[in-house]
Amino acid sequence: MKKSVIIIEDNEDLLELEEFHLSSAGFDVIGFLSTKGVEQALEEEDVTLLVVDRNLPNAEGSEFVKTLRDKGYDMPVIFVTAKGSDKDIEEGFLRGGDDYLTKPFNMNELVLRAKARVARYLGVATQKIKYRNLVIDEDSKELSINGEYEKLTSLEFKLLLYLIKNRDRVVSRDELLEEVWKEDVGYKSVTMAVSRLKNKIEKREQYIEAVRGVGYKIC
Repeated sequence: MKKSVIIIEDNEDLLELEEFHLSSAGFDVIGFLSTKGVEQALEEEDVTLLVVDRNLPNAEGSEFVKTLRDKGYDMPVIFVTAKGSDKDIEEGFLRGGDDYLTKPFNMNELVLRAKARVARYLGVATQKIKYRNLVIDEDSKELSINGEYEKLTSLEFKLLLYLIKNRDRVVSRDELLEEVWKEDVGYKSVTMAVSRLKNKIEKREQYIEAVRGVGYKIC
């Protein structure tokens, strides 16, 4: 998985400086001067880190992060801000921050913290996975679509979770039988289970595509 970072910083000069240092450290960086367009980018990219100022023109940075957390986004967040009081720092962590740097700061320190946070994130299984309008909670075994809870059977949940985790490729029926069913019950069982799952989650838009003669792919 590539190391993609979104930076939200309203100071254009500082934004360019952060982009330069993080890009030089091997990150794919997308910069924003406000929160406008950030959620769309999160939908389109596999983002592994957010670097967020708190004093933004159209939203308070930590409040924006809290809305993202409530929607199921779980990538680490580093606040980089002039708000440096004990109360501000506590507020940042309570609203979903994972790390906190107060301005002025050392760019090398930002890079080191970014590397550490991303390495930890990519090395540990997440409790929630968000894909488009789906939020899958691995701990509670629950699925929400557009914020509304959708009841799945245990098999349907495991099937959806496996497809989502392997969404960059086609998953064969044989692989699903081996990894989800753990037994050879036949292709018909896979076809029927996928059909039931699609009926539950595709009331508004398609998520699962059948690849003829091979298996299924998240679309």
